[in-house]
Amino acid sequence: MAVIRETIDWRKFLARPPLPAPSPAALDALRNQSILVTGAGGSIGSALALRLAMLGTRALVLLDASEGSLFELKQALAPAESDSAPQCILGSVLDRNLLDEIFTAHAPSLVFHAAAFKHLPLLEEHPFAAIENNVFGTQTLASAAAVAGARIVLLSTDKAVAAASVLGASKRIAELITLEAGGTALRLGNILGSSGSVAEAFAGQISAGGPVTVTDPAARRYFLTLEEGVDLLLAAGAEPACPALLAPELTAQHFVADLARFMACELAPGQAIGIEFTSLRSGDKESESFWSFEEKVDYVVFPGLLSLRSERISGGELQRGLARLRSALDGRDLPAAVAGLRSLVPEFQPSAALMALARGQRGRVMQ
Repeated sequence: MAVIRETIDWRKFLARPPLPAPSPAALDALRNQSILVTGAGGSIGSALALRLAMLGTRALVLLDASEGSLFELKQALAPAESDSAPQCILGSVLDRNLLDEIFTAHAPSLVFHAAAFKHLPLLEEHPFAAIENNVFGTQTLASAAAVAGARIVLLSTDKAVAAASVLGASKRIAELITLEAGGTALRLGNILGSSGSVAEAFAGQISAGGPVTVTDPAARRYFLTLEEGVDLLLAAGAEPACPALLAPELTAQHFVADLARFMACELAPGQAIGIEFTSLRSGDKESESFWSFEEKVDYVVFPGLLSLRSERISGGELQRGLARLRSALDGRDLPAAVAGLRSLVPEFQPSAALMALARGQRGRVMQ
């Protein structure tokens, strides 16, 4: 992953100016806070953690459930070790006792919540894990943060819009939980070169001599650099208006096939790397959007970052829906879980593969 980022100039592919960086005033507002980052060992989480450490944040707590990822992050932070060095904690956002200990011991006032399962095809096969981690991990964190008076900035995704996958539906519910708690949800697109990204997959295929597999010739996505993703998170963290649903100010998507061709030229110049088109995967969409037809751009937070106006369900309805979803998970009842997702996210259109998986269990999925 790091090799890809160091080798390729993504600006050449994006062919647009970089999104603006946060203002000095925004960075000063963050520097004076105690901050918790969940999912701190992931691609975006670790880049955010390193930036916050360089910024000299008053206190920084880094939480991740992956031992290996947290160890690598701790090694990267080693030069900064001191009495005020970031605190690395191994654990899950589903562990309420651990979260209470963190808020009591370190008193973070701001939480960047990047802990989530994100691999779309895998989550279509393991929907219970997606719901448990993405929905109830967020609910547990939001509850603990509320007691401590901390604000959450959720790292969300454009797949939460008109959700066609368990990933998208679970992240949309995470948005609803965050907004109900008075926090901020930031939708990002595809981060170039991040762990598990399409760019990483392409790099492996190119290294092996190809072909590069692309789902569909018409498939297109919003792409951002890792630096842009971190900048947007920092700006979202400094934005005082809450609750808020935010999205990047990007006007054009790129064809995924164009990314494959660009990477082949960059990583294997002079070689004939073929492209093989497969088909859209279960839960995939041809293109994505940062907001739905029912959502509107409210105002510009700062150049490059938009605030969206979105209808939300009532707090009581959200809690009742979450209780039904919790019951379905506890009973390992997939038809009821799918019905629970659809009750909280009415626009969710489950994939044929997910519906087939649900039909393999007893019960009937709401049609």
